[in-house]
Amino acid sequence: MDNFKRVIFGAEPNWTAILTATACGTGALMLFLNWFGHKQSWKKIQRAKAGRETSLQRAELAVLQFNESHPETDTSLILSLSLAELSKQLKGGTLTPEAVFHSYMEKTLEVNRRLNCCTEILLESWDQLEDIGSHKDGLLYGVPVSIKENIGYKGHDSTCGVICKLDLPATGDSVLVEVLKRQGAIPFVKTNVPQSLLSYDCSNPIYGLTLNPHNPQKTPGGSSGGEGALIGGGGSVLGMGSDIGGSIRIPSSFCGICGFKPTANRLSSRGASSCSRGQKSVLSSYGPMARDVDSLALCMQALLCDHMFRLDPTVPPIPFNQQVYQRSKPLRIGYYENDGYAMPSPSMGRALRETKALLERAGHTLVPFSLPRLSYAIHELVIRGIAGDGCATLLSNLKGGPVDPSLRVQIIPYGLPYTVKKILSILIKPIVSALQVRSIQRGRQHADVEDYMHEVMAEWRRCELDVLLCPMMGPAYNHNYPGKLTSALSYTIIYNLLNFPAGVVPVSTVTAEDEEELRHYKGNYGDLLDKLYRKAVTGGEGLPVAVQCVALPWQDELCLHFMREVERLFREKKKK
Repeated sequence: MDNFKRVIFGAEPNWTAILTATACGTGALMLFLNWFGHKQSWKKIQRAKAGRETSLQRAELAVLQFNESHPETDTSLILSLSLAELSKQLKGGTLTPEAVFHSYMEKTLEVNRRLNCCTEILLESWDQLEDIGSHKDGLLYGVPVSIKENIGYKGHDSTCGVICKLDLPATGDSVLVEVLKRQGAIPFVKTNVPQSLLSYDCSNPIYGLTLNPHNPQKTPGGSSGGEGALIGGGGSVLGMGSDIGGSIRIPSSFCGICGFKPTANRLSSRGASSCSRGQKSVLSSYGPMARDVDSLALCMQALLCDHMFRLDPTVPPIPFNQQVYQRSKPLRIGYYENDGYAMPSPSMGRALRETKALLERAGHTLVPFSLPRLSYAIHELVIRGIAGDGCATLLSNLKGGPVDPSLRVQIIPYGLPYTVKKILSILIKPIVSALQVRSIQRGRQHADVEDYMHEVMAEWRRCELDVLLCPMMGPAYNHNYPGKLTSALSYTIIYNLLNFPAGVVPVSTVTAEDEEELRHYKGNYGDLLDKLYRKAVTGGEGLPVAVQCVALPWQDELCLHFMREVERLFREKKKK
């Protein structure tokens, strides 16, 4: 800096020296700003962690005090009840909301110690518990409900795992939270997510890495991974997640629970946070996650009420159709075992074949089906839709803080110059198809998506289908593989593009025979991605495996009915 002053204020200007010194000074300034920015980010992270720790400690103390004053509480019985049974006993007075609340709070704290699945305990839930008697007519009266971190709750951050959204507490509850409260439910904890939500791993620089409840060496999936881990670990009877590429269905599959992605905008997204807002090609949905299908249906019935329709008039006022959900007519079911894009693991394929056989024996008709032009849909519609702004929105949300290791590999290509992206995409296609994306014509893109939806629905009608049975990604991956294997999302993200309701039902577990067959897995192409996939799912013996059930847009109740039928058949099989 002394040299800089000397040059500037000297009698005879030396322009080369001035430019050099200016460049040095600018570089020093940039380094200082970068250091200052990282220091501020670190302080934000530490405040968030301290806030979480405080909420956990206060919850521990409250549970301890309750248990000391209510030694008669049968926590194990409460935790063993299904949502329907729990709700019945709460309404009948056999169980008190206080006993249920503290039982689940205690279990949540225990599960979180093992899996790191919670971002904070909602301490206001104790205030709501005191006033819960005024909502005794609600369909979810006294039921503790966990919510994904990005779902707005007054006075709390919804960070999506990114630093720039810290210290921005919601000024009011999201519509989902408002309606849950109106129906007597008690949102009591927020659960962890991957950084930006655009990943199916579950780690971020603020709250850290979440583990799978069945095997800590495995990811719980994402982006509703904290929900999957907490429910799969027994710490919640009902949770709310969001799904933009499989973000409800993948954690449900990986953690051995049920999850449902409704038709987009069947449930309100008002008041929820996102890192991809404004993108309309691949639609996000909010939906329930639970241990059984009836719990999902009860949650949908509770949420699809006049209160939601008043709070968010953009949601179509369509109440839950109980008659469709409880129908008994045999179904005409389309199915496919391999989508031709990503070959399923041996356990995925076996789960689908076993489900198909059970459905046929139960009197349903199974019809082969294939999605038309899937490669075109993934490359030209899904990738170009999500990354239509050159990933500028995503990258802007990642500024000002560290990028999580689980996301780093996935986003490296996004910041490259377009010419470099184009060259790399030619050299290593299809690994980085997203590299080709530059800005797109939104109108043309949306028209192409609409045309493809009608093309698929025409094939659906030609086959005269009621519903569709598909493989579901699984078993759970080893940590840090999801960011390297976005290609495997073809089984889930296609139904966000099509806006078809889709749900997941666990039907089996990985066997030793599945693991042996995996050793010889070649995939559809035998390329780097297929080799990575084999490594990602290896070591999965005993892990849950699921199937995916799909219906046409706005036939959410029919989709849930199909899910319940699959669940019923496998329960009956286990009894034999």
